[in-house]
Amino acid sequence: MSENKNLTHNSKKSFLQNPVEHIDITSFDARKIISSMEKMSFVSRETANAANIFNEMIQDKDCTIFLTLAGSTSAAGCMNIYKDLVKYNMVDAIIATGASIVDMDFFEALGFKHYQGSQFQDDTELRKNYIDRIYDTYIDEDELQECDQKICEIADTLDPKSYTSREFIYEMGKYLKKNSKKKDSLIETAYDNNVPIFCPAFTDSSAGFGLVTHQENNPKNHITIDSIRELRELTEIKIQSKGSGLFMIGGGVPKNFVQDTVICAELLGKEVEMHKYAVQITVADSRDGACSSSTLKEASSWGKVDIAKEQMVFAEATSVLPLIASDAYHKGDWKNRTRKNFSKIFK
Repeated sequence: MSENKNLTHNSKKSFLQNPVEHIDITSFDARKIISSMEKMSFVSRETANAANIFNEMIQDKDCTIFLTLAGSTSAAGCMNIYKDLVKYNMVDAIIATGASIVDMDFFEALGFKHYQGSQFQDDTELRKNYIDRIYDTYIDEDELQECDQKICEIADTLDPKSYTSREFIYEMGKYLKKNSKKKDSLIETAYDNNVPIFCPAFTDSSAGFGLVTHQENNPKNHITIDSIRELRELTEIKIQSKGSGLFMIGGGVPKNFVQDTVICAELLGKEVEMHKYAVQITVADSRDGACSSSTLKEASSWGKVDIAKEQMVFAEATSVLPLIASDAYHKGDWKNRTRKNFSKIFK
């Protein structure tokens, strides 16, 4: 047993040597690349069109911009992109998977890192070393469990009642203001700029493990997550918006959740328009009826998305997202936007 532990420790250190470095969209100007791609075809022209639609959202002063995140792009080097979209007032609300917010962003804010690895590595060996793999990226499972425990500790400090994920993530932001090891996380930046973050499948992440531990430790006096009230909160943002646009990385629950606000508002007797603009970057296929929850044109049949300003980009997001975001940053239309401060409507 002792020999195995020593072997594991020595091997683990060799795996976790090259941290993932997050790309900085302010350090390079992608405007010439995007304008050149407009004159090309295939995914290049789709990417340029998506960039143009995103810039139209930013230029439209009545447009609330929703950013949705699914998949592992945050761990893969896009964390600073999402932070900068908030910092430079290019998004007004975020809907994400629990993994993007907790296992990736909060995790790094605690001082931990993701590491470059290999998709060809023997996963049995990784498991012996307590290393989790996301394609070619490694995570220290011991550190991830510390992240789980920190969620439990935050929950233990709160009044025992129901919270939306937005409310709980707000408390995470408050915690990071005093305790973060890495400043300028997405959670902390959103907290500073009154940009609400929703995770409709919050428990499908380290948050779930941490909250299970919290409830186990406090069987009669614990918090819980109210996903129904969460949909109502997000719908209220849609109701209070004159117009709206979607900038979607991946699909899944976050994409469906934000699109459903149109239907929810109608059921509440409120007149709202379909989302006027929509961009989705995905590698999902549409032939199985899914495409990470429908193509944008299909969503129009449900009354969710207007097809006048929509673009599907079938590409792996880390390859095109930096170009789209850098183009928008350097065009600078965000300087003329007024912050929506939607977090304040729930206080």
